[in-house]
Amino acid sequence: MTASQTQGRRGGQSRREFIKLSGAAALALSTSSAAAFRAAGKNRPNILVIITDQHHADALSCVGNKYIQTPALDSLAAVGVSFRLSYSNNPVCSPARSALLTGRTSRETGVYVNGIPIHKGIPNMGQWLSAKGGYEAVYAGKWHLPSSYSTSIPGFRVLHTGIGGQGNVCDPAVAMACDAFIRGRKSDRPFLMVASFMQPHDICEWLRLNIDVPKRSRFPVSADWLPPLPANHAFPKVEPDRLKSTRARNEPSRGKWTADHWRYYRWSYFRHVEQVDGLIGLLLQALRDTGADRNTLVVFTSDHGEGMGHHQMVRKSSPYDEASRVPLIVSFPGRAREGRADTRHPVSGVDVMPTVCDYVGVAAPPEMRGRSLRKILERDVDEPDRFTVTEISGDTGRMLRTRKYKYVTYRGDPGKQLFDMEADPGELKNLAEDEAYTDVVAKHRKLLLDWEGELKVATNVPKKPGLW
Repeated sequence: MTASQTQGRRGGQSRREFIKLSGAAALALSTSSAAAFRAAGKNRPNILVIITDQHHADALSCVGNKYIQTPALDSLAAVGVSFRLSYSNNPVCSPARSALLTGRTSRETGVYVNGIPIHKGIPNMGQWLSAKGGYEAVYAGKWHLPSSYSTSIPGFRVLHTGIGGQGNVCDPAVAMACDAFIRGRKSDRPFLMVASFMQPHDICEWLRLNIDVPKRSRFPVSADWLPPLPANHAFPKVEPDRLKSTRARNEPSRGKWTADHWRYYRWSYFRHVEQVDGLIGLLLQALRDTGADRNTLVVFTSDHGEGMGHHQMVRKSSPYDEASRVPLIVSFPGRAREGRADTRHPVSGVDVMPTVCDYVGVAAPPEMRGRSLRKILERDVDEPDRFTVTEISGDTGRMLRTRKYKYVTYRGDPGKQLFDMEADPGELKNLAEDEAYTDVVAKHRKLLLDWEGELKVATNVPKKPGLW
């Protein structure tokens, strides 16, 4: 039984759990009594973190996509700030989640592929806020650090683990558990809830089932309903070899997809997103019905994106925006601005932990790699030095995103990429070998090397193949 499962006895068991953490993180954790924990939580906001799985950044109707309807997420965007340059720290499930829940990179958490736990000594959000802020931390849904679903998560009381690995089956149970918790809680302590949904990850199974182009559509979908191919359905002539091999082994290349089959896949993906949007709506309505919405910081994001036919890609593990860019919407009534879209600041999952800590009034854990978004959320400020780094493919590649450019490099691969994201948002014209951009490449390479040099790389990490 974990500390999060014995909330009433938090004083003794909390300290026993956290004393196991090593290094600077352990020294920073509170050794206060249970009474101090409860007092620390008074007047602090609730925190609701909603995570979807494999969510393309443009798969929202509030960004102008007319082929999908996402009223729940649209309503959240209407009262919050949408970050349109939000990136996954690693476009694979477990690595991205480790970064999101700790504020550290996947190279530091040790989660370089799926199915590995967060390295000991690095506290997750539940551990930190329950110890430092007196929070009641609960978790529902996909964990994947290491197993996809777990009945025991460090720092959290598990509300529901889901039912198997199918989003269309397990996500409704997760949503109902979260809804019941919000509506039925009696505690005066603030809560931290992570609601982690599987959808639209079910598109992976759709790809497996529809690798071959059928003679006729399996469902009576009007051609008028099918989304068009994306404008960047093509791909650059010069690419790193790893990107070429990823494309070659995915279903569209193996099944020799037609344009109509690509469009049918895109239509199907949007239906997966709409499923989870409806469930997210249940949580947001529960906040409104109980009045908790007035004092709850809501963060919505995803672990990584989905190929969606851009660059003829499906799935994840790519530095292109379709896989590496993710939605990020933050709402806090009376504090954050409402109905705003930030299009100039590159941000990422590691920014979530310091932002939450900033709002709840506790120091962030040591050696955070992200920066609080609070200033951007509350007023029209410009932070031109912001950049973000995405780690790729089992720690073999890096993508550096500044305001204007994207720089991509793979270890041992001469095929570098540089894109002017303002002039070429579709990432079709690789400028890395253009002599006119030699200085830009050098600047981004140095920025990346300096960033790498600051990391505290995890050691004694288990070597195992990725799972799912």
